[in-house]
Amino acid sequence: MIGFLIQRVLQALMVVIAMSIIVFLGVYAIGNPIDVMIDPASDQALREALIQRYGFDRPLFEQYFIFMNNMLHGDLGESFIYRLPVLNLILSRLPATLELALTAMLIATLLGIPLGLWAGYKPDSLSAKAIMGFSVLGFSVPSFWVGLLLIMVFAVELGWFPSGGRGPTTEVLGMNLSITSLEGWSYILLPAFNLALFKLGLLIRLTRAGTVEVMGSDYVRFARAQGLSEGKVVGLHVLKNISIPIVTVFGLELGSTLAFAVVTETVFNWPGMGKLIIDSITVLDRPVMVAYLILVVFLFVMINLVVDLIYGQLDPRIRVKAAS
Repeated sequence: MIGFLIQRVLQALMVVIAMSIIVFLGVYAIGNPIDVMIDPASDQALREALIQRYGFDRPLFEQYFIFMNNMLHGDLGESFIYRLPVLNLILSRLPATLELALTAMLIATLLGIPLGLWAGYKPDSLSAKAIMGFSVLGFSVPSFWVGLLLIMVFAVELGWFPSGGRGPTTEVLGMNLSITSLEGWSYILLPAFNLALFKLGLLIRLTRAGTVEVMGSDYVRFARAQGLSEGKVVGLHVLKNISIPIVTVFGLELGSTLAFAVVTETVFNWPGMGKLIIDSITVLDRPVMVAYLILVVFLFVMINLVVDLIYGQLDPRIRVKAAS
């Protein structure tokens, strides 16, 4: 297990380094933030002074190594627009995105896996067909349209939930969270459900496909022949044997939910990292853009690393194959 862990950590480190180069080059190839930061009527002397101040006159590879050296020391630079340290700026928005993404994944998991199990256990029933029809909607309907529809129905027409914003927050372990109060939950439920819809459809279809396949296997028939109840057959044998693809999808979708909740945060005016990156792209705030994208890469790599380690626990054959 230690060799398996070392191998995965080294792979993760190589991916982070490679992606940091790609992100840095990609972001620094688009536009010139100096054109946004100063008045077009400003003289050339002011322009040259700003270029030298931010190091834009240096070769690109030198700018990259300076950035990486600063990042290793915990300095991601200063935002051109907000005039704040980028790390502090992103961390101030991270709790909002984190609680939204985790709530969305919780909704998708608590609904998707049981519904998928039922649809696979009774594939020909009317309820199973209705569940699969609902899962198709999760893939087909654009999230921004669903978000607007949720606002119109539940916020404007019925008045059950607020139409946007985050609501009151409480500081917990240094983070401001809105899920600590009932009023906070009223603000998070609509955007969380909107964000969870695609993940919900994906988990339903994945769980259903795995359940249909496993239900016809020899070990399930043997478990039934032993007299085990249907609940134990599904819980002990079916769910355990379809857990690896579910863990895979959960890990990848958690990363994508954290990284790309941009549309939902924009529609519901949720003050998270997604809204921050949209605002930063609009004004070419390079330090924020680079730091955000590298943070996204790091999150994906760490989540995949954790998923790999869970693989090794769920199926020891994966550890043996990786070690060989």
